[in-house]
Amino acid sequence: MPRERPGGKIDDHRLQRLAVICMCQSTRQQLVDHQESTRLQYVLVDWTVVLGRRRILVLDEDLGKSRSSAVARTGFQRLVTEIGLEHVGLVLGSEMFRLARSGKDRYQLIELCALSGAVLADTDGVYDPAEDNDRLLLGLKGTMNEAALHLIK
Repeated sequence: MPRERPGGKIDDHRLQRLAVICMCQSTRQQLVDHQESTRLQYVLVDWTVVLGRRRILVLDEDLGKSRSSAVARTGFQRLVTEIGLEHVGLVLGSEMFRLARSGKDRYQLIELCALSGAVLADTDGVYDPAEDNDRLLLGLKGTMNEAALHLIK
C-alpha cells in the first residue's frame, strides 16, 4: 500500500473528496495471465477504507484496454472529468506512471491534479503534482515507461 506519514500529503481536505481507484491491465491476455495484479489493485479499496474514506470510485471499465491513447478509455476520460471538476482528492493505482502510456495524456492528468489539488498514490508512495519534486518523479517514471515500451516494440 502507499506509504503515507500522518500529517502527510493526504490531508483532511483531500480526505473529504472522492478517492478514485484506477485499474490497469492493458490486454485481455494480461487479465488472464496476471490475475494477482488485478487482485492487488482491488486491495487498494480496502486501504482507502482504512484511511477513513467513504466515497470511493473504482474505475475498472478500462481493464483489458490499451493505455496508448485515452480516446477509447471511458474510465480514463471519467477520471479526467472528475479531477477537472475538483471532485477528486486522491487517485490510486498500482503504478501511477501506467495510467496513461502517452505523454500527452499523462501530463494532462498530472496538470489537472496539480490545479485541482488531487494527489496520486501507488505502491511506491504518494505524489503531489503541485510539488516540483513529485511532479519531476512522476514525469521521469512516465518517460522511462514510454522508453521501455518503445524498446519492447
